[in-house]
Amino acid sequence: MSARPAVLITGASTGIGAVYADRFAQRGHDLVLVARDLARMEELAAWLAARDGVKVEVVRADLTDRADLARIEKRLAEDERIGVLINNAGASLPGTFVEQGAEAVGKLIDLNVTALARLAAAVAPRFAREGSGAIVNIASVLGLLPEYGASVYGATKAFVLSLSQGLHIELGERGVYVQAVLPAATRTEIWARSGKDVNALQGVMEVGDLVDAALVGYDRRETVTIPPLPDDRQWADFDAARLAMAANFTQSQPAGRYRDAAR
Repeated sequence: MSARPAVLITGASTGIGAVYADRFAQRGHDLVLVARDLARMEELAAWLAARDGVKVEVVRADLTDRADLARIEKRLAEDERIGVLINNAGASLPGTFVEQGAEAVGKLIDLNVTALARLAAAVAPRFAREGSGAIVNIASVLGLLPEYGASVYGATKAFVLSLSQGLHIELGERGVYVQAVLPAATRTEIWARSGKDVNALQGVMEVGDLVDAALVGYDRRETVTIPPLPDDRQWADFDAARLAMAANFTQSQPAGRYRDAAR
């Protein structure tokens, strides 16, 4: 067993999750891979174990299934070897909001929001007690861009960003690192599964480049990492503008622009 903390990665059979597995194996971490596609995980696990000499366990689970989710929650809560959670599992939907339907929308929220939050909630108390650990939540720049037409997906990723920022404040002082990673268009299977041709898009980042940049942010202990953003002052300005508004929110009366219009 590696002396480094083990890393549990959801959505680990392909794409971003599989590359995180590759990179953490290279760093000498044992892995717990979680996804629905057991065959692909087993193939990846065998390769990483042979290449890097790390222990790689695979766990088949559908995180929209409450029994499967509960098993992973229990593992995170109890297994003290696991010191890093990569909350990567997620999906998108084809079509517009009026076309998607309540069932598909609910299932997307189950995966992108409920499962992610429950896994973080399962591991956070143990990490806080231990005074160490890291939670990496994969969000998206679409969480900042409702204008781009991904209403439900974008909303789920806005939740991931907000949750991560809140957990950074709550858990950071207890020695737990929380990072939100905001990819833009990245070459993964999520596009085909949501009915879109990734080759028709501009500015698509290769998944290896995305994860390598995210890990630079991880090593720097950034709270929010946006790999395609060239000027981090833009994020700093955005964050400062948000906080500047907060000073105006503690008012006992509606703002004058509303009171004046109501007269």
